Amino acid sequence: MAAKCLHPIPYGALNDPEARIRKRSTDLLVHPQQLENLRMRSSLITAIRRTLDDAGFTEVETPILNTIHGGASARPFKTFINAYGADLTLRIAPELYLKRLVVGGLGAVYELGRDFRNEGADATHNPEFTVLEAYKPYADYTVMRKLTETLIKNAARAVYGSEVLPLGEKGSTERTLTDVSGEWRAVSVCEALSRALGRDISSETDFETLLELTHEHQIHVRDDMGAGAILEELYGELVEAKTVFPTFYTDFPVETSPLAGAHRSKPHLVERWDLVINGMEMGTAYSEMTDALEQRRRLTEQSLKAAAGDPEAMQIDEDFLYALETGLVPTGGLGIGIDRLAMLMAQTQIRGVLSFPFVKPVK
Repeated sequence: MAAKCLHPIPYGALNDPEARIRKRSTDLLVHPQQLENLRMRSSLITAIRRTLDDAGFTEVETPILNTIHGGASARPFKTFINAYGADLTLRIAPELYLKRLVVGGLGAVYELGRDFRNEGADATHNPEFTVLEAYKPYADYTVMRKLTETLIKNAARAVYGSEVLPLGEKGSTERTLTDVSGEWRAVSVCEALSRALGRDISSETDFETLLELTHEHQIHVRDDMGAGAILEELYGELVEAKTVFPTFYTDFPVETSPLAGAHRSKPHLVERWDLVINGMEMGTAYSEMTDALEQRRRLTEQSLKAAAGDPEAMQIDEDFLYALETGLVPTGGLGIGIDRLAMLMAQTQIRGVLSFPFVKPVK
């Protein structure tokens, strides 16, 4: 006898999704595919690490306990440190710390770590999740686009043995392994939205026109949204959700990207792209904001939103701004959702690629 078993193993009987999560070890015993998903996840993370290490990046770790929440627009988890009588938050992104390391001269850096966002759980979200963030001096969002394509293709080779991905429409369970070895397309958000709507859309399109389009297409927007945020909502529903083959959508409104550098030739836009596969955002990248005065202005706008009650708005991080004032060279940064990439490879929901997905506590 290897071990005493006090509970019969329910082969073929443990099918309720919530029960499977609460009894995760038993779930793994009776559903071997779950074990394969976890092994696959390990393989793709190893491939990503190897690619970055070979490219000369240094892996680092940055704080999870933060005195100021920043690096992304999201609702943070709050906690308290008894020793200092101070409020803290769990990090929503490591971006500001990683940029400070670039300012300090460490060169190209990356972190594979956990982020936390107090926004609930569903088929594609978990309150805590794994993200890759990488920053490279003397690079821009075009360089990071090529790096991201290499990272995902190398991960695909580690999982499937070749540069293929399971592709299919959002909301459908049908997936077909498709060759993605060629160069992935890059198209601007305004160009893609113009095609989807059958009319010209640009960064100059006025607020009233964009708002009218949301009504026509029954897209909900908040009263506090400006033209840039509404344009991005239209993009999300009419472009992102309908994209299957890996595509980089570029050049977003400055309003929705406060940490990205201004576009070198297009007013009101920033040098940012989002990678979309199967109707889902897989990653994003910027030519990072290096102008300390402009960054302070944007973060001040964010802090005013926070003071007005927006729980997702960023706060002013004076330590980060001091580092930026010291001098950040032109830098490209990227972020890839590891859980979502694993979901793509395993063709499952997020619960299928986490060792212990979050489940609502029993009262």
